[in-house]
Amino acid sequence: MRTQVVNVGVGALSPEGVVAVARFDAPVEITAEAVAAMTASRAIIDDLAEDIRPHYGVSTGFGALASKSIPTALRAQLQASLVRSHAASSGAEVEREVVRATMLLRLSTLATGRTGVRPEVAQAYAAVLNAGITPVVSEYGSLGCSGDLAPLAHCALAVMGEGAVRDASGALVDAGAALEAAGITPVVLREKEGLALINGTDGMLGMLVLAIHDLAALIPTADIASALSIEALRGTDAVFAADLQALRPHPGQAASAAVIRSVLAGSEIVARGGATEFTRVQDAYSLRCAPQVHGAVRDTVSHAALVASRELASAVDNPVVTLDGRVESNGNFHGAPVGYALDFLAIAVADLASISERRTDRMLDSARSHGLPPFLADDPGVDSGHMIAQYTQAGIVSELKRLAVPASVDSIPTSAMQEDHVSMGWSAARKLRRAIDGAQRVVAVEILTAARGIDLRAEAPGRVAAAVVAGLRTDVLGPGTDRYLAPEIAAAVAFVQSGAALAAARTVVEEIA
Repeated sequence: MRTQVVNVGVGALSPEGVVAVARFDAPVEITAEAVAAMTASRAIIDDLAEDIRPHYGVSTGFGALASKSIPTALRAQLQASLVRSHAASSGAEVEREVVRATMLLRLSTLATGRTGVRPEVAQAYAAVLNAGITPVVSEYGSLGCSGDLAPLAHCALAVMGEGAVRDASGALVDAGAALEAAGITPVVLREKEGLALINGTDGMLGMLVLAIHDLAALIPTADIASALSIEALRGTDAVFAADLQALRPHPGQAASAAVIRSVLAGSEIVARGGATEFTRVQDAYSLRCAPQVHGAVRDTVSHAALVASRELASAVDNPVVTLDGRVESNGNFHGAPVGYALDFLAIAVADLASISERRTDRMLDSARSHGLPPFLADDPGVDSGHMIAQYTQAGIVSELKRLAVPASVDSIPTSAMQEDHVSMGWSAARKLRRAIDGAQRVVAVEILTAARGIDLRAEAPGRVAAAVVAGLRTDVLGPGTDRYLAPEIAAAVAFVQSGAALAAARTVVEEIA
């Protein structure tokens, strides 16, 4: 699916533009203003190339080798050698959307005109993206400082026509052959350009933007799941009243409570909770406190989005060409701001999944489920129902707790102690991606279980719940004797990850968000 052209210029890219290019192959186009800015700053670098004084990245080595003066005749080789030596990643292949986001964000910084690269280098990046060519990047190689070095170096190497790439069909091919097939001329790097192509937080930022996008759908889906569980457990909706939420005015809490109220509206099951036979004064925390927990996740995402917006407006390079024409060394490549946000999100995601698993467990325990059969089994003892689905949740939640351990506090010195404090932001981003996938699966199992619980009640659920259950039932049968459960869990996961669960709810209440 190709979407509207994303313009890359002197101003900040939008998060939506990043997702469109990374995930949906939207074409990119460099603005005329950006070309002018790059041309102007390149003239400054060309002047420095003739200067007898040392200039980092132009006429010197890199990192701990910055004191080494490089003869003029070897300065182009210096840039190519930098890229080749730094393209040193190892491990599993990084996802296509992450590599595309990384390339786009590096292109965005080049387009600011603050890095000193020639416009044709930026145009080559745009052409590679538009051709659907994806450099092969492996998982290990970035410490999140001095840039996402190895991942960005693999991207630069591909634009030079070297290394391995995936073509538009996904086939593994040589970069030179892929560029030739697409009619793209490989770039021959000049002074400073190799350094400018690898010196940024683009990989971790790209993963942060994608994570925020995914969480914007997962959180209201978790709100919906919690409401379905409340219906299945004959809970009460009284605690979600707007005036009660206003007593603690966190915006995320109010938003999640509003979603839960909209799902529970008109529910005969919840209405029965107010009848004379209802003796519970309060529901368990996992039900009653859902807006507080989910809302805190919402507010954490809002903070992360603020960090991402600032980073998207940044020109991260070292050295950098300032607006008044100076070329200055700096520390803006350090990934701490992004790394902290990524780690904060991993904590929040783990807790979102944790409370979801607790609600599921409650529905399966006949001592706490208020009339539901043990494990929602058709014939308990002969049938096990959803017993092991909760085990799957529990295994994921346990893993998410380990993934919530922050990476950004785990600095390790490199480059002969020149780079003696690093952010580990890339590692934080990698584990957050795994955490979000796990949380989506946990919420999916909650929806699967809650739908079965609702179906086992005599009363009708609210209209939103009914629409969500009906959407799930297109691929998953209702209650009955034990069936092969893994495909049903997989269908529920797809229901959540595709956005279909949220879309089903929005057919009744469009404003759910």
